Amino acid sequence: MRVVIVTESFPPDVNGVAHCALQTARHLVDRGHAPLVVAPATAAGHGPDALAPCPVVRVPSLPLPGYPQVRVALPSRRVAAAITEHRADIVHLASPFILGVRGMAAAARLGVPAVAVYQTDLAGYARTYVGAGEATAWRRIRSVHAAADRTLAPSSAALHDLEAHGVPRVRLWPRGVDTVRFRPEHRDEALRRELAPNGELIVGYVGRLAPEKQVELLAGACGLEGVRVVIVGDGPSETSLREALPGAVFLGRRTGGELARIFASLDVFAHTGPFETFCQTVQEAMASGVPVVAPAAGGPLDLVAHGRTGLLVPPRDEAAVRDAVGALAADPALRAAYGAAGRATVEGRTWAAVGDQLIDHYADVLTARTVVAA
Repeated sequence: MRVVIVTESFPPDVNGVAHCALQTARHLVDRGHAPLVVAPATAAGHGPDALAPCPVVRVPSLPLPGYPQVRVALPSRRVAAAITEHRADIVHLASPFILGVRGMAAAARLGVPAVAVYQTDLAGYARTYVGAGEATAWRRIRSVHAAADRTLAPSSAALHDLEAHGVPRVRLWPRGVDTVRFRPEHRDEALRRELAPNGELIVGYVGRLAPEKQVELLAGACGLEGVRVVIVGDGPSETSLREALPGAVFLGRRTGGELARIFASLDVFAHTGPFETFCQTVQEAMASGVPVVAPAAGGPLDLVAHGRTGLLVPPRDEAAVRDAVGALAADPALRAAYGAAGRATVEGRTWAAVGDQLIDHYADVLTARTVVAA
C-alpha cells in the first residue's frame, strides 16, 4: 500500500502524536509498504529528517501563541500535491486538527479513502485553556472525523466519547510500547543516588508541563516524608510548577535510552492529567516494571488494572494522589507486585502488533470502498 500520513506533529517534536506517527511509518516500511509523511515545518527549519524511515514533506508553520513548542501549519498546496504525487492508496490523518483537516479535504477531493486517528482531547483542552468552547470543539471533531472512512480511537473511553458526540464508523486502535527500550533491567542505582541522595522513594512524572496535565496535583506527594518527586519534561507551566512543587527535581526533556533509565529507576510513576485519550507514558512505566498512580479517566482506565498494576484515583484530587503515593511508599512488596504485573500486561503490546492491526484497518477501508464502487 502507498500511504500518506498527514500528522500535526512529527519528530524532532516530542509528544504522543509525533511518536505514534513515527512508529506507524516505521512499521509500514518494515511490512513492505510505502509511506510518505506530511508534517509542519520545525522552528529551525526542517533540514534532513534523520529519524524518518520514509520521505517527509514539510509544510510552512508558525508557533502556537503562548506555547511555542507546538507548531501550527499554514495553508499550503503541498498536502494535496503530496497525496497526488505519491499516488496514495489511503490517507492516514494523525490527530487531525488543522493540517489534518486540509488532508481530509484533499483526500475527499481526490477520491482517496482516509482513516482518521483520534489522539487529542480538544474539548478538554478548550475547558482548560479558555474555560468554554467544549461544544465548539466537539462540532469540529465531529465534522472532521465524520468525513473519514474510519475513525480509530485509542481507548474505550475515547471511543465512547466519539460515539456519544455523533462520530460515525469508530473502531478501537490502541498504541504500542517499546518493550525492549523500556524494561526493568535499565534500573540505575547510580542515577537513583543522584536523584535521591538520602535514599528517598522516587515518584516520577513524565510528560508536557502544561495546564491540561495538572502536574501541580503532585504537591501533596512532595510533602510526604521520605519521598522525592522527579519531573521529566518541559513546557509553559515549568516556572509555576517549580514554585508549586517544593523539593521536586526538574530534569527537563529526556529521550531515548536516558529516558528509559529514568523510568526504570523510579519507584512509582504518577500521572495527573485527566484529558488523556490514551497516555503512552503509563505504558512506558508499566513496561519498565514501575507501579502506576493515574486518574480514573480517559486512557488510563484501559491501561491500569486498579489493585493489580497500580492505583486509579479520582481526577483532579490532590489528596487522593498523595494518599495513593503514600500507600505504595509504605509497602515495598506491593510496589514489586504491581510493577511485575504491569510488565507482564504490556509485553504483548508491541508496536509491531498494533501496527499490524492498523494495516488490517486500512485493508477493511479499501475493501469497503471497492465494494461500494462495484
